[in-house]
Amino acid sequence: MSTELNLPLWRLLQGTADVLGSIRAGRSSSAALSAMSPEMRPGVQSLSYRVLRELGRAEVLRQQLATRKPAPAADALLCTALALVWDEASAPYDSFTLVNQAVEAAKRTPALHAQAGFINGCLRRFLREREALVAQSDQQVVAVWNHPAWWIEKLRREYPDQWQSILKANNTQAPMTLRINARHSDVKSYLDRLSAKGLQGRAAGPYGVTLEQAVSVHELPGFDEGCVSVQDSAAQMAAPLLLSGLGNTPGMRILDACAAPGGKTAHLLELTSADVIALDIDPQRCASITQTLQRLGLQAKVVAADARQPKQWWDGAMFDAILLDAPCTASGIVRRHPDVRWLRRESDVVQLAAQQRRLLETLWPLLKPGGRMLFCTCSVFKAEGEKQIQTFLAHNTQATLLPSPGHLMPTFATSDGLVPDNGLIDHDGFYYALLEKLTT
Repeated sequence: MSTELNLPLWRLLQGTADVLGSIRAGRSSSAALSAMSPEMRPGVQSLSYRVLRELGRAEVLRQQLATRKPAPAADALLCTALALVWDEASAPYDSFTLVNQAVEAAKRTPALHAQAGFINGCLRRFLREREALVAQSDQQVVAVWNHPAWWIEKLRREYPDQWQSILKANNTQAPMTLRINARHSDVKSYLDRLSAKGLQGRAAGPYGVTLEQAVSVHELPGFDEGCVSVQDSAAQMAAPLLLSGLGNTPGMRILDACAAPGGKTAHLLELTSADVIALDIDPQRCASITQTLQRLGLQAKVVAADARQPKQWWDGAMFDAILLDAPCTASGIVRRHPDVRWLRRESDVVQLAAQQRRLLETLWPLLKPGGRMLFCTCSVFKAEGEKQIQTFLAHNTQATLLPSPGHLMPTFATSDGLVPDNGLIDHDGFYYALLEKLTT
């Protein structure tokens, strides 16, 4: 069995199992995929994302088939196969082909050669007893929702009326959404350019276009010339929200803290002529900010430093506006990064919320009276949003909360292209709080 790239399926299954093993060891899927050969990467990424969206089910089924957990490499390959084969209606390949190729992958992997018979036995038993085993796995929420149990319970407590829709959205594939560079074009004009190239899209907010079908960025009209960027429609709310009410005063100073990879920095510069400092702690990620700005023909002062240590980077001049896109669990962008749910631990929520609190406390004094700070996270957990800001306001009488979106839940288009109660069409989960520093 070969893929469209003429790679045998067993090789892709090997690669996918390797990615799963890396994630279980605490490494992101993007890091694992970047280490693969270019010919392997697209196919393995496609299968890996499928597996990660079905991993809860696969792990429960594996427990039913083998009560003693196999060695890590064998378990990764077995769970990979189960994730792909369990639902016959949506499986990417015929069930017997998947099983045969998974066994072949074991035989061709030196560390797994001795486990090939065990993997074959488990998968053949699954095919024989599929209906009963799947029905039994339905009794466990991890199998039904494909998220860790702590994650499901946390959402159930915080969103008793929405938790199921959040999880359902997380298990869908995110669309490709573009941000139109307002210095070059507008949504209507760009939709016309797409149509002229045979590409279909729909408006998603004042600057966004969601494509009906994802394509390579270099197929997008004007991409290389800086006319358009890829950015989720919820993330596109940041720059307009921060700038609302500030005008476009010459010499206005804006800090974009935790700025990498630079999408929000670029959007600020597309909408204003302000002096922007793009700050990030990681020098390599700062390089990506610079590359983003160069493609778009924009300029900002890019600084590699720790935002929590202003003495390292601040010149003492106060800011008119600060965008704090704080480090978080990324619980709102699971559609795009399905490995996040399996990488995070419940203790991470508390640790990251503490980092966010320190950043707020450190950067707030750098804001002018009358200035505005936009605090945002790509998280749906309330400790990283609503509760964080409630605590901050309780301890900072000089701060007031302006009208803000608050927590945005991840949403997805239905089969008829509609999204209930959501004008932005598809978008990720996010949190926004716009704060103003009182002048007295």
